Amino acid sequence: MGWLLLVYLFVNAGCQKETAETVTPQIPEKDHFVSATQVAVIPQNILQTLATSQGYAQFIPQIKYDVAVYNLVYTTTYKGQEQQASGLLVVPQNMTTPAPLLSTQHGTMFLDADAPTNFPDTFSGFELFASTGYVTLIPDYLGYGISKDVFHPYYDQKHSGLVVVDMIKAAKSCAEKQKIKLNNNLFLVGYSEGGYVTMAAQKEIEMHPEHGLKVTAAAEGAGGYDLTAMLAAVTTGQPYGNPSYLAFILQSYNTTYNWNRPLTDFFQEPYASRIPELFNGTNGASKINNSLAKNPTELFNPAFYAELKKPEGEKVLKQALVDNSFLNWVPQSPTRLYHGTADQSVFFQTSQTVYDRFKAAGAPDVALISILGGTHSSSMEPMLLSVIPWIQSLNTGY
Repeated sequence: MGWLLLVYLFVNAGCQKETAETVTPQIPEKDHFVSATQVAVIPQNILQTLATSQGYAQFIPQIKYDVAVYNLVYTTTYKGQEQQASGLLVVPQNMTTPAPLLSTQHGTMFLDADAPTNFPDTFSGFELFASTGYVTLIPDYLGYGISKDVFHPYYDQKHSGLVVVDMIKAAKSCAEKQKIKLNNNLFLVGYSEGGYVTMAAQKEIEMHPEHGLKVTAAAEGAGGYDLTAMLAAVTTGQPYGNPSYLAFILQSYNTTYNWNRPLTDFFQEPYASRIPELFNGTNGASKINNSLAKNPTELFNPAFYAELKKPEGEKVLKQALVDNSFLNWVPQSPTRLYHGTADQSVFFQTSQTVYDRFKAAGAPDVALISILGGTHSSSMEPMLLSVIPWIQSLNTGY
């Protein structure tokens, strides 16, 4: 991309933690911040050009600031142990008022090279939020960036929530060290897997006040919030165009929960033998999908597939799907669910179901915005065009 030539790269460090620091913290809360290294400064006019190329030309008047981009390293938890994670911290420059904090969560990734911290090669568009006045976070997630040697805990609710919450804490710590003024507003936005991760972070914050965080509003697009419904769809025997998702979840749970079952328990050959190499971080979604059977009866081990269809079969796996679905929690902060009605990757019904459940359980402020005719790939842009003015309208009271 030609615009990369216009990005001003820097190698000088920003808000590096002093290794000889001896001051006793005033707050007993663990400091998750490790380091933040400035990797780029992007001028306002370049961001306006990027906005046009990304389909957001109507918001050019709101792109008011140059932005500084940092690679943020922080600590989180993986399988009960401390683990370093990474993400981008994008800071608007020369703001005269305190900025809100916005954490943006990306969709499913198979390539290590797609991690946000491989910026500028992985420019996502989320960076544009910073130029409108938000201190913006773009977490890599566990399994990418500095933690790429960990198998990504795909659709694991606890790890998904904590990797965002701990980055928010680390960013607030960094902002304090750098005297970056923040207001009290915290927004969460994500699409696809990022919609699920956003909901997991929202739940983690709302269920655990000890984090000391409060969500101002959350926007979640096309996430697989009800994994039990996904299982029901898979067991109909109908072809599914994204078998990569199914293989990803099974490998994730097999690793994250230390089941350590042979892949032949789940998959037929030749797929069981192919999968480790397909998921080594060098293959994209299309190659993985084209290398796996799209019919579940051909992809899965027949004995495993038969057990999935039995009420009492594969109980441990089914319980994990229940535990990682949003079945018994109701959001208390303003929440918008977005979903394309023609989505064949993550079915629209998952958002409809969770919305109906939230409303029936008394959610105080939740809305479902249907993107008519929208597919999984086409619905993110209209979602963001709707989200931007919504969160701007809520950035008050600080």
